[in-house]
Amino acid sequence: MKKLHYNIRITGRVQGVWFRKFTQDTATKIGVKGYVTNGLKGLVYIEVEGSKLLLDEFVDKLKIGSPLSRVIDVTYSKGVFENFETFDIKH
Repeated sequence: MKKLHYNIRITGRVQGVWFRKFTQDTATKIGVKGYVTNGLKGLVYIEVEGSKLLLDEFVDKLKIGSPLSRVIDVTYSKGVFENFETFDIKH
């Protein structure tokens, strides 16, 4: 099964609302690897790898967000596969 790499940007109320921890927990549960970090102008940036099926499930969960967040938009593009071994929160 071919693995893909997605670069994801999430806008809305997604900083200071446990969104990165929610993202890490969701990635671990689904079984995708990569990292999440806060970006400029209040957005969250994610690089994640897995099968298309698992990545699509992950993106669907991100659209819902953590209980305190308010997701406005989730955009993603394919990137270069890096073979991440874990899913981390970068500060």
